[in-house]
Amino acid sequence: MIEPILKYISEPSLTFGSGQTAIDPRDGLMLFGPFDHKRIKGVRNIGIIGSSNLRRKMIDYLKRIHGPIVNEDLSIARPNFPGLESTFGISINFDNIIQLDIKQKDIDEYLKYTDSHQRVHNLVNLYVQPLIRYTEHEEMPVDVWFVVIPEDIYKFGRPNSKIPKSEDNINIGLKKNERNSTQLDMFFQEEKDALREAYEFEVNFHNQLKAKILSVKIVTQIIRESKIAYENLLTDKQIEEEKKFDTARAWNISNTLYYKLGGLPWKLGEIRDGVCYLGLVYKKTESDTKNKNACCAAQMFLDSGDGMVFRGNVGPWWNPTTGEFHLSQQDAFEVVSQSLEAYYNRFECYPNEIFIHAKTFFDDPEWAGFEDAVAGKSKIIGVRIKENSTFKLYRQYSYCVPRGMMLQYDDRKAFLWTKGFIPRFKTQIGLETPNPIDIAVTRGEADIEVVCKDILGLTKLNYNACIYGDGIPVTLKFADSIGEILTAGKDIKTGVLPFKHYI
Repeated sequence: MIEPILKYISEPSLTFGSGQTAIDPRDGLMLFGPFDHKRIKGVRNIGIIGSSNLRRKMIDYLKRIHGPIVNEDLSIARPNFPGLESTFGISINFDNIIQLDIKQKDIDEYLKYTDSHQRVHNLVNLYVQPLIRYTEHEEMPVDVWFVVIPEDIYKFGRPNSKIPKSEDNINIGLKKNERNSTQLDMFFQEEKDALREAYEFEVNFHNQLKAKILSVKIVTQIIRESKIAYENLLTDKQIEEEKKFDTARAWNISNTLYYKLGGLPWKLGEIRDGVCYLGLVYKKTESDTKNKNACCAAQMFLDSGDGMVFRGNVGPWWNPTTGEFHLSQQDAFEVVSQSLEAYYNRFECYPNEIFIHAKTFFDDPEWAGFEDAVAGKSKIIGVRIKENSTFKLYRQYSYCVPRGMMLQYDDRKAFLWTKGFIPRFKTQIGLETPNPIDIAVTRGEADIEVVCKDILGLTKLNYNACIYGDGIPVTLKFADSIGEILTAGKDIKTGVLPFKHYI
């Protein structure tokens, strides 16, 4: 322990088109265009899958965001959106949008299923099967598919969702003792095997759809009807409230589209060359608290800000006593080795430093495996990052402590405020006094202030949105969601894929 030291880390800058920098993604995109503006530009081919009504609404919305979206109340969502082509230098080829039809009557039929596994499995297959058929048999390439779903799929396609009681409900499914896929039946074997397949997948429309198309490398963006056409779904008062966020939606959807087309909207401005960050992802494969099996994967983020996901093994990584995940020495070696080789294949060299981010400490066998993997190649540092709610820091001003405040209380530990007052906005995001995140260098050697600067920068790399910054770094931001996709079904087949396939 040391005498606590309070420091302020300036907001990390981002680099946009022509090497220009700004601290706010929207400012930088509006003024300078995206970082990859010379590489990703011009007319792009997209596909839309959904009912005829929703496909029409999606096309109308895409046409709308080609022009400016203006918000009268800039205090809520600023700045105004100049338009897709004006901002990102891309446009949709409206004369050649590939459309796949999903019959509304089929959606309505499966929404009557009382068994949530059967309901979600069949709804997902309505979309997955045409997407896979098109990918395998058609020649016209599609860069990104918009999967447009009605609100009822979102509402009744989530864990623990139940449809309302009705005389029209359909009771199709199997009892728990009938769901074992190895069980043989005297009658209706084929029909029961088809029903059993649904229980191999998680009850989550988003995660199940993403998992089922990983092996064919289809890039999708799932869009809810309420995000593009809320007028017929809400009351007049609710519509007025939603209109305030029209510009925010346009920024987010456009930014995500550009990233999924293969472009980098921005990259970190103050890059430390030869540094990469590895976020470890764990997800239990069973809800049983005594079952130790979990899936491990790793998210690697390069100094550019782009990322890749690596599938690890399933094993007894969960410790029910400590509530922590730890790899065996061999599996730790394999996860880091795979990441390093992917880095080498891209840059023809190994990183100078590799920072491993996790929510828990690293045990000795696990760390030995990491060190074996990097021997003679890179320097490795282990960093534990967790959210902290044990105390709050106040100051005698109208607003809370600024984002970027750092309280160092040990040579290797500090609290970092990634939320708080933002001078650029002259306000704070949210009404509550923010909590810090607790950062500790637990293995290896690194300056804690440099580590905190890096982490603050990594909160600005969420390309699935177009926001000033997140509360936690991107290495851990999507850990749970990626783990859920990788474990959304049994034997999900995937290789090393870019991050865009998961978000």
